[in-house]
Amino acid sequence: MQMNQAADITPFAPAGTAAETDVPLSGVFKALGDPLRLQILRLLKDDSLSVSELCDVVELRQSALSHHLKVLVQADLLVRRREGTAAFYRRQLPAGERAELLARVFENIDAEALPSALKQGLTRVQAQREQNSLMFFRDNSDRFREQKELIASWADYTQAALHLLERCSGRSIQTLLEIGPGDGSLLPALSSRAKQVVALDNSAAMLESAKTTAGDLANVTFELGDTQHMLAQNSRFDVAMANMVLHHTPHPEHVIADSAQLLNPGGCLVISELCAHDQAWAREHCGDLWLGFEPAQLTAWAHDAGLENRAELFIAQRNGFQIQVRLFQRRDPIH
Repeated sequence: MQMNQAADITPFAPAGTAAETDVPLSGVFKALGDPLRLQILRLLKDDSLSVSELCDVVELRQSALSHHLKVLVQADLLVRRREGTAAFYRRQLPAGERAELLARVFENIDAEALPSALKQGLTRVQAQREQNSLMFFRDNSDRFREQKELIASWADYTQAALHLLERCSGRSIQTLLEIGPGDGSLLPALSSRAKQVVALDNSAAMLESAKTTAGDLANVTFELGDTQHMLAQNSRFDVAMANMVLHHTPHPEHVIADSAQLLNPGGCLVISELCAHDQAWAREHCGDLWLGFEPAQLTAWAHDAGLENRAELFIAQRNGFQIQVRLFQRRDPIH
C-alpha cells in the first residue's frame, strides 16, 4: 500500500499499453483512412465495447464490422481481448517512438463530435449495462461480498478509506453519506465516526441487505435512490463516500459532480475505485459497467466538480487489479 500527497501522484501503468510497434506507418494511416474506422476509435475513447455492443451502436452486422476491427487491431490502434464467448475492444495507448504522433492523431479524432445516431447508440448500450447491473444486484444481493472478493479484498480498501476519512478534517463529522453501501458491512464503522449516517442505494435488494447488516444502529438511515434524489431533498453532508461504486454507474462523472454539490463547505469526498483494467469478465460476474478508471480521469472529474485532490492510496490486488483510494475536498464556492 502506498500513500501520496495530492501533488505527488504515483503513475499507474494502464492495461493495454502498447509496446514498440512493427506496423509500417503506411499501414497505420491506411487504417485511419476510413470514416467508419474513425468513428469506432471515437466510440472507444473512454471505454471498451464488445463486438455485439459496437454492432448495436453503429447498426451494422458483425460480418460487416469485423473487417474494420481487424484492420484497426493489425495497425495497433485497437486492442482485442476475448472473455468467454465475447470479444472486447479498447483503444491502444500510444507508446514508443510514435507515441507523440498517435496521441496527436487521437486528439484530433476526439475533437470531432460523435453524430447523434452514435450518441444514441452509446446511450442504449449504457442503459442496457445499467439494467444488467441492477438485475445482477437484485439476483446476487445474498452473495455480494463473495462476488466482490473475486476482484478486490474488501478489508484492504475499506481500511484505506477509513484511514483517509480520518484525514478529512480536524472537526467531528456531523453528517456522512455512503453512496452504494452494498451489503452494509462498512456501516458500523461509519456509525461510530459520524453523528448521522445516510446509506443511499438505487437497488432495493441491496438496501434491504444493508439494513439487515446495520441492525439496530440508531444513527443510520436508509434512502432508496441516487445522488440526484438527495439533491432534490436539499441534503448536505460533511463527508460523502463511494466505495467501489463508480464502475457500477452509467455516468460516474455525474455522481462525482452531485457529491460535490451535496457537501458542506470544506467537506470531503472519499472514493475507492478500480484503476483501469482489461478484465472484461468483471462485467458478467460482478455487475461492472466500467473496467475501472485512470487516476487522472477521476482527478479531472473531481476538479471539474470543484474538488481538490488531497491524498491517495494505491493498493495492488490479485489478478493484476489495482485499487485507488482517493480523498477530495470541496473548493468554495462550488459552481
